[in-house]
Amino acid sequence: MKLYTLIAVLFLLSFSCTEKDKYIVGQEWQYKTRPTEKSSILKILKIEEYPKTGKVIHISISGLKMKNPASPKGFAEYISHIPISEEALGKSVTSLKNETLKKPDSLELDGYSYWKKEFDKGNAGIFTVPVSEVINSMEKSIIAGDYTQ
Repeated sequence: MKLYTLIAVLFLLSFSCTEKDKYIVGQEWQYKTRPTEKSSILKILKIEEYPKTGKVIHISISGLKMKNPASPKGFAEYISHIPISEEALGKSVTSLKNETLKKPDSLELDGYSYWKKEFDKGNAGIFTVPVSEVINSMEKSIIAGDYTQ
């Protein structure tokens, strides 16, 4: 009987020791920013699991100074949607800033909807590099006028 009790206790403990999901929709995180964007933050918009890519975390980023010749200010302050691997996000975030769990707005969801449609067709993927590298890559594409990179 003692063996059964021990097994039951170990079984229950295994459930209580599992780590809670680190990322939750609505969280805002500080991350390893580019030097000119120290106050930039990212927000978790949606979390999905796919067989080929694994966990995909959809984020938005605010507080940017990303060069954009088409912008009246000459730079963009916001990216509404970036699909990124959990591993790449983990290499980027530094500390949880806010856990208000505010749901994504319509602009953020529009970006996700477009990505999802293209992803399902096999025309879109996810980023597997740190967030600051994603921003650098996007900035270079915008400056070059090439939105396919």
